[in-house]
Amino acid sequence: MTSTPAEYTIYTKPACPNCDKTKAYFESKGITYQAVDITEVPAALEYITQELGYSQAPVVVNNADDEDHWAGLRRDKLVQAAMHHKAA
Repeated sequence: MTSTPAEYTIYTKPACPNCDKTKAYFESKGITYQAVDITEVPAALEYITQELGYSQAPVVVNNADDEDHWAGLRRDKLVQAAMHHKAA
């Protein structure tokens, strides 16, 4: 396990194809993330629904910019994350 913090947090749930696709994309691009299962962490579910206003998984939050977040399988945002990762 590395000591560097994850670049993103991905809020997921079991049996979620779009969650799996998002994590696989990040892994293929070398983007670090922390996965949080919203069915096991009630505070995480409350955060993404009450504070961020989302009702679908995955919810992806950029840990360096808490204004940068999205829900669902967003290829445009994944590509943007990969481009930012390369530039960093």
